[in-house]
Amino acid sequence: MVLSAVLLLLTSPVLVLVAIMVKATSKGPVIFRQMRVGKDGNNFMMFKFRTMVYNAPDIRNADNSTFNSKNDARVTRVGKVLRETSCDELPQLVNVLRGEMSIVGPRPELPEGPASYTQAQCARLKVRPGITGLAAVHGRNGVPVTVRRDRDAHYAENWTLMLDLQILAKTVPLVLQRRGINRESSG
Repeated sequence: MVLSAVLLLLTSPVLVLVAIMVKATSKGPVIFRQMRVGKDGNNFMMFKFRTMVYNAPDIRNADNSTFNSKNDARVTRVGKVLRETSCDELPQLVNVLRGEMSIVGPRPELPEGPASYTQAQCARLKVRPGITGLAAVHGRNGVPVTVRRDRDAHYAENWTLMLDLQILAKTVPLVLQRRGINRESSG
């Protein structure tokens, strides 16, 4: 929570600039709010900068994960840059400050996600969801949702401070190299 407060303060000029850019280039709210499932299966409202056109249709992959592609027509020009730089995730620092998320943990899923978990994948609900996590640094959106869930469950069952530090260390180059942002197949 302390780290998120410091990061919010340090990134506040970026947050203001991004908010202005989102508002100036497309109609609709600046912040995208969506219900997600967190620790112990409790739902919370997650915040992100809006990267798609307002009221964009929800398109899913065959495994029911969110469809995303480099050429997705629903994504605005500013949204594309925000996704590539992961700046769209910055408002989640507010979720961390509120105790709903952590800096490191499994990425929060939609409330219907746990209904399709395997028994082992339920372990991911033992910890707060994170802005970055084990699955995020090992494939991100480039791997199927079941693989990401397995990795997140492994994280929850094997958490250590050292593991968090390793994930944070891997997150920085991943974001800078802009890898794994999109899953290019809808199948």
